[in-house]
Amino acid sequence: MKKILFVLVALVMGAMSANAQHIGSEYRLKKVIPVAGRQGIAIDKDYYYVSDTRVIYKYDKEGNLIMKNDQPFQNPKIANHFGDIDIYNGEIYCGIEKFEFGRGYNIAVSIYDAETLQWKRDLPWSPESGQVEVSGLAVDRDKNMVWMSDWVDSRYVYCYSLETGKYYTKMQCRPTPYWCQGIFIADGKMLFTSDDGESLYQIPDNIYVADITEVPYTGLVEGTEPVRDTPFSVKLEKGKVVTRTGAIAGGAKAGRVELFREMSDFRRAGEIEGISIDPVNDDLVVLNNRGTQIILGMSQGPFEKEGYTAEIHELYIYEKIK
Repeated sequence: MKKILFVLVALVMGAMSANAQHIGSEYRLKKVIPVAGRQGIAIDKDYYYVSDTRVIYKYDKEGNLIMKNDQPFQNPKIANHFGDIDIYNGEIYCGIEKFEFGRGYNIAVSIYDAETLQWKRDLPWSPESGQVEVSGLAVDRDKNMVWMSDWVDSRYVYCYSLETGKYYTKMQCRPTPYWCQGIFIADGKMLFTSDDGESLYQIPDNIYVADITEVPYTGLVEGTEPVRDTPFSVKLEKGKVVTRTGAIAGGAKAGRVELFREMSDFRRAGEIEGISIDPVNDDLVVLNNRGTQIILGMSQGPFEKEGYTAEIHELYIYEKIK
């Protein structure tokens, strides 16, 4: 009887550890793993999944490449870019778009099979939400929702219900962690990686955090709003603001954003990207790119005077101390 009880306890503890994903308050760098992708990171109990701009990679946790999908887009003419990614119930959630010099088009949530890395289905995007780019996404496992970040206009993150597949609400980030690259959700909180340092001057990028315990539904409603000329300006005709009538965002949640961690222990300041937490041991894993000058989200070539000949992509693995 005691032996059976011990086995049951071990199984329960193992299940709990495999679904940990708790946010700590202090971390220590454990190791750095070079990878081929430069965009996102997602983790299950056995593997690291890394997105490049146009490729999905699967690694074991020692950094050995297991497989890749280098033809992931169903229609390459309308989508050419992955951002940060997440994994949930054996499926990889990817924010996709056509990205050209600081602007995203044809946004969608594409879902891939974690075992084969093959595309399964898409969730449609609602442009009426106001989102103009997708730099990353994260699944809220407690609320059955998926959130998308916006690198172009990081004032908001956007939420969709996984139950209905439809737009749910958005959150205004106060203050704004500009050039948000990736997000992750655990313990009712959202972590943001923000490319707000300066690689040219070696100023570190940062991670921020916001509480998302309460997420009231606002959805889309019928209304009138200004037509945007650019993400940050309205369209004018004869000195008057052009408006449109139709479906618009029905509201937003106010989110208070705080500094979580300055990434001063990167080997070189560069372009911070994806973020995730290992469900087995709560390791914080962050993807960083270094060695090239980035303008409007696109590489302009290596820092040759420092000895770089190409961009280097690395996973920084942090052990949770407390």
